[in-house]
Amino acid sequence: MNFKKSLALIALILIVDQVSKIYIKTHFELGESVPVFSWFKILFIENEGAAWGTKLSDILPISEVSGKLFLTVFRLFAIVGIGYWFFDSVRKGASRTLIIAISLIFSGALGNIIDSVFYGALFNDSYNQVATLFSPEPYGRLFHGKVVDMLYFPLIDTTWPQWVPVVGGNNFRFFEPVFNIADTAISTGVGILIVFNNKAFGKKEKETPQKE
Repeated sequence: MNFKKSLALIALILIVDQVSKIYIKTHFELGESVPVFSWFKILFIENEGAAWGTKLSDILPISEVSGKLFLTVFRLFAIVGIGYWFFDSVRKGASRTLIIAISLIFSGALGNIIDSVFYGALFNDSYNQVATLFSPEPYGRLFHGKVVDMLYFPLIDTTWPQWVPVVGGNNFRFFEPVFNIADTAISTGVGILIVFNNKAFGKKEKETPQKE
């Protein structure tokens, strides 16, 4: 897979990710949902932390503001590393599988970084209102934005039978996480590396010298 095709893939994912996020921010209030199917909803939430909404301030003795800034800076360093991996792999003629996987991971990481770096300075808050792009009263500042999530797949939404020990009568929902296009790209890229590991990292076969 050549460099131009890889960049086209990255650009496509990034555009779809950002268009979907901006649309949600400018058309939905925080917490608002729209059912698409019984097992799929558009649900607008904002993620202030890392994966699954985890905040560094919940783990380390630091403030939420400091934790958010640290996480954003870490993501910036990570994207530089992934970018180098991508360019180096293309330059060395790595397998198509590996380049596609890295392209997906890179585009997804970059998509979420855009939220973290810029959204706090571009939008006002979404509490009980629809946010405005380029608001004169943004909800945060640079490097303190929240990642927009909206894809929700409650494939199973039921209640545990009363006879089940401990959890009987409690609500059971699968799949509960809410995510976005960028998260999907990252997960798909990582999945490709795991499932197709041999194709991604397989060494090129050396030519066997012919006997005269």
